[in-house]
Amino acid sequence: MAKYSYEFKKEVVDAYNKNEGSYGYLAKKFKIPNKAQIERWVSAYNTFGDDGLRRSRKKEIYSFQKKLSVVELYLSGEISYQELNRHKKRGCG
Repeated sequence: MAKYSYEFKKEVVDAYNKNEGSYGYLAKKFKIPNKAQIERWVSAYNTFGDDGLRRSRKKEIYSFQKKLSVVELYLSGEISYQELNRHKKRGCG
């Protein structure tokens, strides 16, 4: 089970985005031990929207051919490491 619910993470991120306080202030207010956790949530939300705060429970199984094609794209410079992660989170090809 996830330590923090989607709703809780969204509340914290919304508070940050509404300028209700710094990462450190919000960590104390919401009793989160490490302000870096909030930084990760804000970054994930800014990059992926609500999906960035949701925990994926679906285990993806990729074929050898799929893995090889992704590695080749990365090594050829056609796709960056960050783009690989975005594709993974979105479930893209």
